[in-house]
Amino acid sequence: MGGRAYTVAIAGATGVVGGTVRAILEERAFPVAELRLLASERSAGRRLPFAGDEVEVGRLDEAAFAGVDLAFFAAGGEVSKEYAPKAVAAGATVIDKSSGFRMDPDVPLVVPEVNPEHLDGHKGLIATPNCSTIQMVVALKPIYDAAGVRRVVVSTYQSVSGSGQGGIAALDAQARQWAAGEVVEQRFYPHQIALNLLPHIDSFLPSGATREEQKMVDETTKIFADPELKVTATCVR
Repeated sequence: MGGRAYTVAIAGATGVVGGTVRAILEERAFPVAELRLLASERSAGRRLPFAGDEVEVGRLDEAAFAGVDLAFFAAGGEVSKEYAPKAVAAGATVIDKSSGFRMDPDVPLVVPEVNPEHLDGHKGLIATPNCSTIQMVVALKPIYDAAGVRRVVVSTYQSVSGSGQGGIAALDAQARQWAAGEVVEQRFYPHQIALNLLPHIDSFLPSGATREEQKMVDETTKIFADPELKVTATCVR
């Protein structure tokens, strides 16, 4: 990186994914000249630790991206659709963690270990896949290169953290109730999650698949640039 330090923004900084991005930047000693933590007005004013100091969370708005070099979006698809283009227009390179632009033909969907060449000619906005897709395509890449892949059958068993803070809180509360011999109250999920498996991540589509399962199908074919690659996915929380 030539010794340069960057102005970095994290939209959705108070959420699970935003917090993980912040932790990784610190862990890897990424050259940050200024860190802007952005969230909803409700979270603005909070202070979060970074590199031995604290950074105040600011309100996410268009003006927040002035002078930003690199912006991570981790606040959901609707927020990304509204603000990511504005961040790009302000001069930032955006790495979007949501599903907002993954299937946009003008936006590269990139896993660095698999298809870094898709970054060539990007227009300032880079999408990252679903977490389950990332793990799968990294494992598939050497097989695909050596022999090709015609069909993939995959089952995922995903942690409640994928649902955000609400999912974590639901599991914690229900596990405590169960351990205490109390009635386990339904919360956040449509059924009890503690000591249970729910084959229902995101909403159901007319096909009978869930959106999470369809993401794995669509994202995999885009990443490998192979529309003939068949994927059957079952995703369980």
